[in-house]
Amino acid sequence: MREPPEEQIRRTLARYCSLCDDGRFEEWSDLFTDDARFHVMGRTSEGRDAIRAFIEKGQTPELRGKHVIALPLIIQDGFGGTAHAWTDFVFVNQQFEVSSAGRYHDRLVRGGDDCWRFLLREIVFMGKQPEIAGPPPA
Repeated sequence: MREPPEEQIRRTLARYCSLCDDGRFEEWSDLFTDDARFHVMGRTSEGRDAIRAFIEKGQTPELRGKHVIALPLIIQDGFGGTAHAWTDFVFVNQQFEVSSAGRYHDRLVRGGDDCWRFLLREIVFMGKQPEIAGPPPA
């Protein structure tokens, strides 16, 4: 039985965290479309290869920790091929301290393999406003 789209999207969101935390960046980068944009701290990386290079540089073994995410708010389009998701997160460093918190603002598309991929991921740290993606609906 095929999983509902919301569950497939939640799986992509969870895999993002697990693969990043484990340093499995080749698999992690497959969660993005070829033309995806990744925006964080005023910088945008475009394309899967550029996004992977960015995360490999920023998530070296000594800087990795644990991403913890809350239940996302997911809204699909009427056709089921694209979706928006907003997910609160905290990042716990290797000293067991929360070193960052915020919200992921995502646009996702369903691939032919039924895997949802990021078309846009903007990381907005607590106290900041999104620069590219919109806020979640009221």
